[in-house]
This record gives sequence, structure tokens and C-alpha cells, in this order.
Amino acid sequence: MNKPAPPRPPAKRPPKPGPRPGQRHKPAPVAVQPLDEGELQQLQKLLDSLPDTLEPLDVVMIDGYLCGVLLQPQPIAAERWLPLLTDVDGRPPPARFDAATLRALVLRRHAELEAAITERDWFDPWIYQLDEQASPSETVLPWVAGFATAADAFTALMDRHEDAILEPLATLYRHLDPDDLEDADALLAEIETLAPPESLDEAVEDLVRSVLLIADVSRPQEAPARPAAAPGRPRPPGRPGPAGAGAPRAPARKAAPRRPG
Repeated sequence: MNKPAPPRPPAKRPPKPGPRPGQRHKPAPVAVQPLDEGELQQLQKLLDSLPDTLEPLDVVMIDGYLCGVLLQPQPIAAERWLPLLTDVDGRPPPARFDAATLRALVLRRHAELEAAITERDWFDPWIYQLDEQASPSETVLPWVAGFATAADAFTALMDRHEDAILEPLATLYRHLDPDDLEDADALLAEIETLAPPESLDEAVEDLVRSVLLIADVSRPQEAPARPAAAPGRPRPPGRPGPAGAGAPRAPARKAAPRRPG
């Protein structure tokens, strides 16, 4: 497996929105020390040391995979998802392999992503700049492939919420080969409406926003109870909040064809 290029600078973070209507402020989780560049390289070297008979994920795929694991409606035990890092079929690595170091490094990233998803906070995906000729979709493809690996291995997310997460899922899966999406007519139809990202920053931002939108469905946050109506006064009908309040930007869609005159 080829050694990845140095990580690209993090995409510019949009300002963090305030709490969405109906959400509570939660105490900030304990900070997790992100992996530095040396530790990322250490992780990739561990994966590169595996024999050719195994099919491990690389560091970019691992990042997408962890998001796919964390978005499941119920927590997945590490003993279930860790084996797929060193082989997509779950075959065990050689006895000499330093599984303890790999586990420690990956669990730190898992904890970092868990905190970001729980708080609906921005995070920097592990995306590597391939080359100047690579399109944004080609660059983020390994990350999305890792996410898809988790969604295929742990099916509760799709079994329970496929219809509700169609739009953010299409935003992710538009980077995959359509031939790899079997029995997914609704998903393919949604992908057809989306324009490709114009820049790598846009593609990376869409990864994060899609993860947080899926989390709103599969891992909803607690909402405070509504106050009771004043005695003798009927409860007014529900009113929408301010337009766009707390709502992530939707991916660009293709322009509709003009009708012939």
C-alpha cells in the first residue's frame, strides 16, 4: 500500500451555529488529544506492515469507517468493529502484529469523533491531497468508501433510517461508482439531482455536514419539555423558527433543464 501524502491543511471551519430550536446546552466533553502527524504516519505504517493476504483500510478509510460506526442507532462494541480495520473480511492479523498500538491510536480518534458528533460540532476529516489533477470527488472517495464499509457491516442505520437520511447519504455516496450501489433506486435518483462539489473544501465540508445531519436522525439529541399553556388560553399552533436557524447548507443541485420554447 502506498504511503499517503502529508495531510492537507484543515478546511476553513464555518462558524459554529447556536443550539437548534428545542436543543439543550450540554457540558463540553473531556477534550481528547488529536493524533499528530507522526502518529498518523505510525498508524499507516502499522497498516502497511500487514501481509498482502489481508485487505486493511488505510488511515483515510478508517476515518470514514469510524463515522459510519458512530452513527449507528445503538453503540457498537469495539470488539466488533476493530477487526475490520486490519481486514475488510475480519480475518485476524499475524500474531506478531502490534494490535495494541493500533487499537490505542484508533480509539483516540474514535473518542474525538464521538465528542464532535455528540455535540454536533465541526471536525476535520482525515483527507489527503492526492495530486493537482485529482478531482474533489476522487480525493474524498477513500473516506466515503470507509463510511460505506461500516454501513454495510453494521446495517441498523440503513435498516431503520434509510428513507429519513436519503439526502445526506446521497451527498456522501455521490462520490462512489453508481454501479456499486445495488438496489438503491431512490438513492441514485437523489444523487442525480446533486451537482459535483466545485472544490475540495466544499467536498470536505459536505462530508462533515452530512455526518451531523445523519446524527440528527439516528442519534437525536434530547429536547426540553414544552411549557404548559397559560390557564384559560388555548395553545397557539406551532410556529416555525427563524428561516435557516441552525440548518446546515444543502449541497448544490443541478439546474433544471429549460423547456424548449
